[in-house]
Amino acid sequence: MIEIGLKHTSELTVTDAVTAIKMGSGDMPVLATPAMMALMENAAMLAVADELPEGCTTVGGHIESSHLKPSKIGDKVSATAQVTKVDGKKIEFKVAAYSGDALLGEGTHLRFIVDRERFISKLG
Repeated sequence: MIEIGLKHTSELTVTDAVTAIKMGSGDMPVLATPAMMALMENAAMLAVADELPEGCTTVGGHIESSHLKPSKIGDKVSATAQVTKVDGKKIEFKVAAYSGDALLGEGTHLRFIVDRERFISKLG
């Protein structure tokens, strides 16, 4: 059962592969905003993964976040997601990313519980 307060922290080290230049979201050699947000989504997915019914997963529906500070190649970045609301198959999270003690960005994320096979079958 998914409960309010469940949380998980995911981490990455900034490499060339996740820079704004490489991801096409900017022209600077810093952590790309989409990469930071993907790390937040990963933390949310993993926060509830062990509580889902067999054959189910979650998919992202919405994410909103600030991106307040840059992170250079070599920096370690962590993102934490915590469940704030559960409404049937809808799960809301508070998300935040840090480099050390510095807040990089924070916001909210919405995920939906789906049956894996049924979800994939709709792709045709």
